[in-house]
Amino acid sequence: MQVVHTIPDLRQALHKVRQENRSVGLVPTMGCLHEGHRSLIKKAKAESAFVVVSIFVNPTQFAPHEDFSQYPRTFADDQALCEKTGVDLIFSPRVEDFYAADASTWIEAEGVSDGLCGTFRPGHFRGVATVVAMLFNSVQPDVAVFGRKDLQQLAVIQRMVRDLHFPVKIIAHETVREPNGLALSSRNRYLAPEELKQATVIPAALQIAKKLLAAGEKQSSIILAAVRDHLATEPSIALQYLAIVNRESMAVVETVTPGSCTIALACHLGKTRLIDNLDL
Repeated sequence: MQVVHTIPDLRQALHKVRQENRSVGLVPTMGCLHEGHRSLIKKAKAESAFVVVSIFVNPTQFAPHEDFSQYPRTFADDQALCEKTGVDLIFSPRVEDFYAADASTWIEAEGVSDGLCGTFRPGHFRGVATVVAMLFNSVQPDVAVFGRKDLQQLAVIQRMVRDLHFPVKIIAHETVREPNGLALSSRNRYLAPEELKQATVIPAALQIAKKLLAAGEKQSSIILAAVRDHLATEPSIALQYLAIVNRESMAVVETVTPGSCTIALACHLGKTRLIDNLDL
């Protein structure tokens, strides 16, 4: 497995791969890798001949009130996971090598990035879209794999690829969960053992939406009220938002259309912000 830190070294490493007409898969990450990332890597390996994992804590997607410097950086462990999972190359640039000192070009997917997390994390999705575009230009992958847990991020990237004609196939991979249903996340490491137990109310509440829909209920207001009531049984959960949206446009819907809608939420448990969603 190769590890490169600059774009020239990255392009040199990929030159032979291109000459051999081998397909390239990309898994963009900010590091602090876990089993969910391993699943994304395995999917990329199934879809391409040469897998690149980017490990880059992107400063431009952190909102003003969020601490970029405190994001966990676990490169040695990340490298070990990538090697064991069969990654061919890690691209891990320094901020100063990736962003020009006077960088002033940004990509913004309007509309799809406005609600949900966009309301509470101003500038976040502009940073996400821009850095992913930079990675696409640097790696030039044939396919890129993203997790469905980051619902709005996925929608933003899909819209960007469609609108700007990036020649890359976006693969949306299912959310990987703990045995108790909790969605895997790098942020789970911040939860105390008791909080990990309390967090199981989140996937359990989302399943209520699925059951109500199966029973014939399609009014979002009724489904959301039932989900909200269940979340309220765990007083440690501080709900930030709860909505049913069209999963392509991220527009809130009043009536659920099965197969095209998703129920999504964000909440705080202690100091940790958690997100989750479930397709309906």
